[in-house]
Amino acid sequence: MNRTLGASSGERRVLVLQHAQSENLGTIEDALRIGGVAFDYVHVFQGQPLPDDVEGSSGLIVMGGPMGVYETGRFPFLLREMKLIEAFLRAPRPILGVCLGSQLLAATLGAIVRKGRKKEIGWYPVQLSPKSEQDPLWSGLPSRFVAFHWHGDMFDLPRGAVALASSDITPVQSYRFRDRAYGILFHLEVTERHISKMLHEFDGEIQHENLNPAGIMKQAESFLSPLEQIGATVFRRWVELL
Repeated sequence: MNRTLGASSGERRVLVLQHAQSENLGTIEDALRIGGVAFDYVHVFQGQPLPDDVEGSSGLIVMGGPMGVYETGRFPFLLREMKLIEAFLRAPRPILGVCLGSQLLAATLGAIVRKGRKKEIGWYPVQLSPKSEQDPLWSGLPSRFVAFHWHGDMFDLPRGAVALASSDITPVQSYRFRDRAYGILFHLEVTERHISKMLHEFDGEIQHENLNPAGIMKQAESFLSPLEQIGATVFRRWVELL
């Protein structure tokens, strides 16, 4: 476990599961530090072990990654992650799942995760649902904005969850389960450096999908700043749940 102090000893700490070198906290880290919350990375992609329980953690953040939830044969740690998510749900302590993390949370809640009809990689519009207006994280934010995406999988809304956002080809882009667990399929947390590192790390997928990395970075000049402003609000509000 890689411990990063964002607060003094004894204060709130969040556990962060990281599945790829480039997919770290991004702007979520800013919200944690401003809120005085410390965070401990588990670098799953380096084989670091998961904790056995929720003790010592005020909340859980599960980041993105290139693997699929249904690939537990190749990636058996995914099953252990879902057991850990279940423990945080029972606690109950706040959970934030980003991209793969949102899929793992959905699967833990009983939803089927499957390949979508088309990959969303790059900048695509997101539409907030009417129920987002009453949501503690999303209320008062623009109902439609362009976000950064990098996923090929999708899932149905978990039973008992509230749909908060969608895109043209993905019906569930964000959801809430009860009052403390959130999934966000798109990448609200990215910075320019973050995107550049993802494009480099996943260059093979970029080539396979015949995408233009320079064009993706150029679009960031228009779309990134508004996205960061929305992210700052959403992540600050999530930190307040801790």
